[in-house]
Amino acid sequence: MNAATPIRKRFIATLGLLTGAAALTVDLSLPAIPDMVEALSTTLSDGQKIVGIFMVGMACGQIPAGLLGDRLGRLPTLYMGMSIFALAGTVAAASTNIDAMLAARYVQGIGAASAIVLARAIVRDVSSGKEMARLMSLMTMIFTAVPVLAPSIGALLVAQLEWRAPFIVIAVLGFLVILLVRTSLHETHVPDVNEHPVRQLISSFREFFSHRQSIFGLLMIVLPPAGFLSVIAVSAALAVEIYGFTLKQYGLLFACAGISILVGAGLNRWLVTRFDQLQLIGIGVGLIFLASSQLAIIAWLNAAPFWWVWMCVCQFMLTVAILMPNAAVIALDPLPRIAGVASSIMGTLQNISGATGALVAAAIYDGSVRNAILIMAIAGLLVTALFLLRPLIAPGDLVHPQEELARD
Repeated sequence: MNAATPIRKRFIATLGLLTGAAALTVDLSLPAIPDMVEALSTTLSDGQKIVGIFMVGMACGQIPAGLLGDRLGRLPTLYMGMSIFALAGTVAAASTNIDAMLAARYVQGIGAASAIVLARAIVRDVSSGKEMARLMSLMTMIFTAVPVLAPSIGALLVAQLEWRAPFIVIAVLGFLVILLVRTSLHETHVPDVNEHPVRQLISSFREFFSHRQSIFGLLMIVLPPAGFLSVIAVSAALAVEIYGFTLKQYGLLFACAGISILVGAGLNRWLVTRFDQLQLIGIGVGLIFLASSQLAIIAWLNAAPFWWVWMCVCQFMLTVAILMPNAAVIALDPLPRIAGVASSIMGTLQNISGATGALVAAAIYDGSVRNAILIMAIAGLLVTALFLLRPLIAPGDLVHPQEELARD
């Protein structure tokens, strides 16, 4: 075996863990909410805000993380971001009132933003085209295990210890990730501090939106989160309230959606050696159209057996693991010089889209099947329409420039 192989595996695994940091932080803490609410003498409504406020922090932190990653380098920005994440996690674990908890979670979200933004930027730094899509798929396979396993681990920690245990574990993992960054990653970007930060940010935005290919990739990435997070937001009500499953059964059903992403990522790894990125996006769009068109029919009927509904949801999730890595490649490929800001633009808009989908789904949910799946159906159909409009959005062949790749 090549001596470099273990290092490369650690490199990819660390990027996968960075990508999954946000999902881990959210999913591991969910089972602690009821006991936390009681211990901090607050309401369930306020307790559930630990998820939303963390996502708000992430949305606020991504553009600064991307800009700093381009100006200072990937590793200094990662050390800074993950230190903020770990320290804020420590404060959250020690909080004695809900206000301190929410403030800590917001700051923790800002720190976590660097993990997702710079993991994706590092992949662009060291790869392009098919290789980049393959690495993205490997990262997806690593972090997909998080939402599948984290709620069960969190519940076990709460049951065996107490509600603070998941928050302590999150903080400790933050410090461990810093160690992994130190031992498993190397700097992949030459810092660029030739411009004033504001001018550099403006010029980076201008460069991103000057590439039609990047705009097309961005559109393919932004809409799916609105679909799948809308269903995730009301999935418990859909399974338990409408179809009568128990909470334990719901946990298994939710795991099926996570496994679907894992299967999709594995399938994409195989497909990426046989098709180019546009063809793979076409395959993903075809699958997402099949799922969303069936969901549209179910919404029109306002009734369907659960297996049909959840099969379509799982197919949508599987498709996300094919569509989004390849769309990210298309969006980032023309932008090696500003990969940090480009990644942050994508991540911020994904966060906004996903949060909007979840909030709207929660607002319109009325106990009907129709309103539980409507946003996912619309998101999938819009993705299909945008793909068909590609000749107008990004005409011509796609480019995969190889310059500025930091291979060693």
